[in-house]
Amino acid sequence: MSSPFVHHNGEVRLVIQIPCFNEATTLPETLADLPRVVPGFNEVLWLVVDDGSTDATAEIAKTHGADVVVKLTQNKGLAVAFQAGLDASLQLGADVIVNTDADNQYSAQDIPRLVEPITRGTADLVIGTRDIANHDEFSFLKKFLQRIGSWVVRQASATDVSDVTSGFRAYSKEAALQANVVSQFTYTLETLIQAGRSDLAVADVPIKVNPTKRPSRLFGSKRQYIRRSAGTISRVYAMHQPLRVFNIPAALFGIAGLVLFGRFGWFYLASGGEGHVQSLIVGAVCLLVAMQMLMLGVLADLLRSNRVIGERVLRRVRNIELTVAPHASPDAEPSNES
Repeated sequence: MSSPFVHHNGEVRLVIQIPCFNEATTLPETLADLPRVVPGFNEVLWLVVDDGSTDATAEIAKTHGADVVVKLTQNKGLAVAFQAGLDASLQLGADVIVNTDADNQYSAQDIPRLVEPITRGTADLVIGTRDIANHDEFSFLKKFLQRIGSWVVRQASATDVSDVTSGFRAYSKEAALQANVVSQFTYTLETLIQAGRSDLAVADVPIKVNPTKRPSRLFGSKRQYIRRSAGTISRVYAMHQPLRVFNIPAALFGIAGLVLFGRFGWFYLASGGEGHVQSLIVGAVCLLVAMQMLMLGVLADLLRSNRVIGERVLRRVRNIELTVAPHASPDAEPSNES
């Protein structure tokens, strides 16, 4: 298979990363299922990110075949561990990075299918989508929430991905360089919205899942998950579309103000000079709020432009660092991130 990548030393490298927190029990099975040979790649490396585990996760990873173990000094959350894995994978010279979960939820047999759109040059980010509708382990409520949440994220990201919360995904080097996770909750929603709004090519492929080994540790209840996910979506969408976020309430307040002004004028003319002063006052307040919201939108859009410039500079700096500095060796001592 031909590859669109610029090869380093004539090789194309795939890095499979696994963020972990206290996964000593499930990690051996997950690692045992990972492939060492994937079509289109000369080398496949396994990278485990130990997010401050208090059990033997790091030791288990080393003894069960992980090429590199990045150990965070304390538990910093899934999003931070994911970003640390991307950075470490790029330092290892990854052309493509696959992220999967440590609980072996996703079938590793689908990794060749997952990376195929990237090696073919038709996608920068590929999401492995589960068959949510026919997933027997998901309750009706969870399936309903998944559909609603996926629809909202599709609108925010301008993509057609059907399973936006799937952590089984593949990143091209370019997509990994542009990824910049701000949330400490989860990376799945934020990176998808970033990619869709950054004009990266996003695709999805159907995948199989394995039976659940344990409950999710990402959230304690559905209410907490909805609240934190809604906050993440709102914040990231506002970062990328600030004018729309502020212009909608500005338009609503502006229309309300004009209606109230019109109501005052109507009664003023109809009654020969006596109008409803309260409509005039409230209408003026509404118009002032509308103007303030409009100005906030303009300022937020200017900040967005600066953020885009900053992200482009950061991507170029990362690329220069990877070009100038030699790639880290899989045989080197594992990193300890502060």
